[in-house]
Amino acid sequence: MAAQTDGSVNRRHITARIAPVIIVALAGMAIRTPLATAYPFVALLLFVWAVADTLMLSLIARSAGKPARSAVLGVLAGASFTVWLGSPSAIRGVLFETPILVLTMSAVVLGHVAWATARARRAASRDGMDRKTRWVAAASEILPSALVRVAVAEMTVIHMALFRWGGPADVPANARAFAYHKHLTPMCTTLLILSAIEIAVYHLLVGHWSRTATLVMFVLSDVGFVYLVGLIKSFRFRPVLLTPEGVRVRAGFLIDQLVPLDAIIAIECGFTGEEVRDPATLNAALLAWPNIMLRLDRPLRRRSVLKKRGPFVRVAFRLDDPAPFTRLLAWRLGQRPR
Repeated sequence: MAAQTDGSVNRRHITARIAPVIIVALAGMAIRTPLATAYPFVALLLFVWAVADTLMLSLIARSAGKPARSAVLGVLAGASFTVWLGSPSAIRGVLFETPILVLTMSAVVLGHVAWATARARRAASRDGMDRKTRWVAAASEILPSALVRVAVAEMTVIHMALFRWGGPADVPANARAFAYHKHLTPMCTTLLILSAIEIAVYHLLVGHWSRTATLVMFVLSDVGFVYLVGLIKSFRFRPVLLTPEGVRVRAGFLIDQLVPLDAIIAIECGFTGEEVRDPATLNAALLAWPNIMLRLDRPLRRRSVLKKRGPFVRVAFRLDDPAPFTRLLAWRLGQRPR
């Protein structure tokens, strides 16, 4: 019953995020029809109403209770910006000829920026978190949090691919790191070589057909290659961690799941394939069979871009040298208060 409730909530949130994009896009197409061109002022009012109403209903659907006033103001500011950006030149000209609309939309946008800037300054000076987290929290006060998370993820991958060619892995001071990238190295190297060959062949073949298609393929294939390099390098820079709080199971950028120590009831190195493939198992082993499984006393929620966000009661992953990890984790578990 709880799983069905979580599934319905997730579907509602997904629908609340996707439907507004479709509705606003359809409204943007409608104001470019001959009928809208014949009655531009009416088309402008309907477009303003459709965008603001759609975004506000999406906010209400995604909110657990009554939306915060800052969120409402942010949605209205986003609607104002969307109307200005998405209107064709004729409709935009009518907008500028209507002072009451221009002043209202400008006041909403400026009010949101001023209020969000004040909150961002408080978030940037907040104690108890690292600098990156503070800046992400500050930017999320001004821009949509989903957009900020996507931008941070993009910059992290690009920075990893282009600028990190050596140095230690990302390991906090109070954690022990355990590598899993060595068994992935041959397969990742082969994948990179095949990708480079594929890019070269695409450029040669498509270049004889269309210059525009060549430029498009150049951007897509080269960006994809950079992303692949960043992902492969992240396997070394983001090892599995054993921290005072628990086991932080990581698989590069793909998986980052904290398993609390008090939730672990057993460590196993021998298990069946049915258990690994069970939907209640978070399998963090990439391109290999796992050699460690942690059994939990309660279900935990997934944090992974590979799996759906359902609960799990087992965690399976592979380490290059599992013996030191199992010994240290068993000792940590034995030190827990009874």
